[in-house]
Amino acid sequence: MEDLKRNLQIIKKDIKEAMILSGRSDDVLLVGVTKTFPVDKIYDGMELGIFDVGENKAQEFTEKYAIIKDRVNWHFIGHLQKNKVKYIVGKVKLIHSVDSLGLAEEISKRAEKANIIQDVLIEVNVSGEESKFGVRSNNIEDLLTSISQLKGIKVKGLMTMAPNVDDDLLVRSVFKELRLLKENIIDLHINNINMDYLSMGMSQDFKLAILEGANIIRVGSLIYGKR
Repeated sequence: MEDLKRNLQIIKKDIKEAMILSGRSDDVLLVGVTKTFPVDKIYDGMELGIFDVGENKAQEFTEKYAIIKDRVNWHFIGHLQKNKVKYIVGKVKLIHSVDSLGLAEEISKRAEKANIIQDVLIEVNVSGEESKFGVRSNNIEDLLTSISQLKGIKVKGLMTMAPNVDDDLLVRSVFKELRLLKENIIDLHINNINMDYLSMGMSQDFKLAILEGANIIRVGSLIYGKR
């Protein structure tokens, strides 16, 4: 618990420094990524004020949700298969990883059945890496136009993952491209599409992400320790 407390203090200091460097005065939401960590770690985080929690596998999320329920704001941050949507919709505050019309349609269908609107982010593969999920930047306008017609889903912004490389300029350029894409989408004025959130930056690069406009960061090992 003391280690977690110390880790969190360091992260908050880093966030503050990055915000000052970027001249920003808005808020950054810290999502504690608890994939592969036991439920006890989530409880420890809650004691220190971490109430936004990210999971990336439907089965693991379901097991933890059965215990913790709605005492935290859940975020689903991993690749989501259509046949797993039924376990996620209505239980999470935000799905970060919508990358196809088919997935969006399934989310909307499930949400309409539950008489809710599910908030989501569109995952963008800015770097173009074959190993990463996400829609390519040049296809996002068509995707958003189609999703805007769905009644059970609300797009609230964008998400991306930068390459895991020791090249700050490259990493920052990926984050910058997502920010510029967000600004271009705002200018399109697509109905039912909001650009409130930029979810980008993890343990190794969240400071660079904040410098480029991230207002959601997803941090796991730096908070909870090594798995």
